[in-house]
Amino acid sequence: MLTGNHFYNQTLKKSVAVFGTIFNNLRVVKHGGVEERVPIAYGPRQKFLARLAQSSRQDETIAIKVPRLSFEITDLSYDSTINLNKMNKSPFSISGDPSSRAILNQSVPYTLSIELNVISKTQDEALQIVEQILPTFSPEYTVAINDMNGPGSSADVPIILNSVSIPNEYEGDFETRGVIIYTLSFSMKIRFIGTTVNRPIIRSVTTDFYNDLSVEDTPLDAVDRVHTELGSENDTPDNFTTKTTFGFDDSP
Repeated sequence: MLTGNHFYNQTLKKSVAVFGTIFNNLRVVKHGGVEERVPIAYGPRQKFLARLAQSSRQDETIAIKVPRLSFEITDLSYDSTINLNKMNKSPFSISGDPSSRAILNQSVPYTLSIELNVISKTQDEALQIVEQILPTFSPEYTVAINDMNGPGSSADVPIILNSVSIPNEYEGDFETRGVIIYTLSFSMKIRFIGTTVNRPIIRSVTTDFYNDLSVEDTPLDAVDRVHTELGSENDTPDNFTTKTTFGFDDSP
């Protein structure tokens, strides 16, 4: 239900940042034995191809650097295969408030599809990059992302390599510098959560017992009573004691 209360858990933002971080330290050895780090940026490959076409007609000193990696979100779809009971709720401790807990409804699973493009001028450099990626995914690689399933939580998110597209033609024309593009398709299993609702912790419970429930009874008609309460005001949700009394007096 849309309540109008603003919340933003940055689920997609975190997922994209983690995905890009995985590939931000790949390196290639160029002709002559020079090792260089491969840059990576978010954006469609057409954007970088346009930059290449533009820079090729200008001063070579300002040309866009290749090889490089680009990635972008291509799809976001509901994943019914790992859906859990909608009635499930998760409690979380509230920092500085031992008398309350934050309640979070069951998260909703989605599959995030991401396309990674390897853009290179030479076949050898492209193969170097691809060969460094493939052994990591068999076909999945799992990373832990903080706060994905609630505040203070850590969720294991699998990143699955679905396919690798090998090019059979070069991008570009005779006027521009042709480049080779390898496309790797990935999917991430993520979950979206809503806002948390603060609820006070129940510190005492009283249960009355009656002989006949067919009539409307009052607490004065109860034949027995059980009362349970927290043992101390200093009790916390994770460290507490209880005191239980039976009958209608205060004797344990």
